[in-house]
Amino acid sequence: MNLELFILGCGGMMPLPGRYLTSVLLRRDGDLFLFDCGEATQISLKKLNIKWKKISVILISHMHADHVTGLPGILMLSSQVERDDPLYIIGPPRLGEYIEENRRILDMYINYKIEVIEVNQPGTVFKGDGYYIDAFPLNHTKPCLGYSFIEEKRSGVFYPDKALELNIPKGNLWSKLQKGDSVELEDGKIITPDMVTGEKRSGRKFSFVTDTAFSSNIVPNIKDSDILICEGMFTEELAESAAAKKHLTAKQAAEIALLAGGIGDLGLIHYSPRYNDRELAKLLEEAKALFPNTFLTRDRQAINIKNKD
Repeated sequence: MNLELFILGCGGMMPLPGRYLTSVLLRRDGDLFLFDCGEATQISLKKLNIKWKKISVILISHMHADHVTGLPGILMLSSQVERDDPLYIIGPPRLGEYIEENRRILDMYINYKIEVIEVNQPGTVFKGDGYYIDAFPLNHTKPCLGYSFIEEKRSGVFYPDKALELNIPKGNLWSKLQKGDSVELEDGKIITPDMVTGEKRSGRKFSFVTDTAFSSNIVPNIKDSDILICEGMFTEELAESAAAKKHLTAKQAAEIALLAGGIGDLGLIHYSPRYNDRELAKLLEEAKALFPNTFLTRDRQAINIKNKD
């Protein structure tokens, strides 16, 4: 099953040419999950030729304009096609009010069901087939949430020799066992997956953290993420300003990744507009000094998240 990440916008505070406001899309086969929805999100979706109508869940970190101004456009865009499934929008308190007021004032035509889930405590906020999404609090000037998308454990490695020993014919039954389903043989014997497979393997994990002061609370929630997309807004030269505004420096993002353990790669996002593209290299340098597997996210960057084994 494919798990792909698309950076729709990597900027913070204000959109710039080639640097739209923060938004990230996760695609798991046919399901799409949008994390934040900054201005110009629609443009990146169009440029990437992603079938936006299949977005099933939108997760908003907090109610600041640079993270939600693209949401009304996405809602109106989704009404251009027939849609049977509801659109789930998850985020902090007052998210529902924001959506309803936009619908009322803009007289939006919405031809599908919108399910708003306002998060008041940490924990699992959404479950799907083979995955779940956890939310956890961040420390910002408004209620703010980080998210982790976590796949459930996969079936263990399939051993054909064990299947043959049990007289299980090749074909459909083997396929079902590899998917974790039990099967019944012609003689009525029930074969369970554990009889022909090894121990279950971990699924993949993606975490999204933006707009927060340094907080040890983040660490256990992002542990073992295959990829962490995390705000790295300022260089250490502006550490005091970052703390006052409750934002992270690139170095602090790297420190969080290091403390968490098990992080595969760290992608910095939500850059301050004070840095031009050339100056972003300083953010990367400071982060890599602590966490070498760090990279700068760029608009419309695509990342394939592979299984560990």
